[in-house]
Amino acid sequence: MSSFDTKIAVLLRDDLASWQRLNVTAFLVSGIAHVTPELMGEPYLDADDTEYLPMFGQPVLVFSGTADVLTAAHTRALGRGLRISIFTDELFHTGNDVDNRAAVRAVPGEKLALAGLAVHGPKNAVDKILKGASLHK
Repeated sequence: MSSFDTKIAVLLRDDLASWQRLNVTAFLVSGIAHVTPELMGEPYLDADDTEYLPMFGQPVLVFSGTADVLTAAHTRALGRGLRISIFTDELFHTGNDVDNRAAVRAVPGEKLALAGLAVHGPKNAVDKILKGASLHK
């Protein structure tokens, strides 16, 4: 197995429904892909030369934790200067990017009702950010 100096991690609040966990994860990792295109691998080809989209070149680890764990991780990530993607409870009730951004913009950072966040950074920094979270089962 390859070793990576960095880690891509998604942290989900532990009380989300299954469909919410999947939806939040998909949205969150798109933010990581957008700001770190160097994490993307090459396109995939099957034996018939049909081309498929590239994906991350390293694993994405998914964790879960309480609302307090998410709030602490949010604070630690920002304190370390790492860029994160976030998904708040309000985004379950909006239907487009403009409304999503407006919903986040309306709430001060310390009052965000976080459903999840994603972070990419040095392994040791990400591990410290995720303190109190456990690998998602």
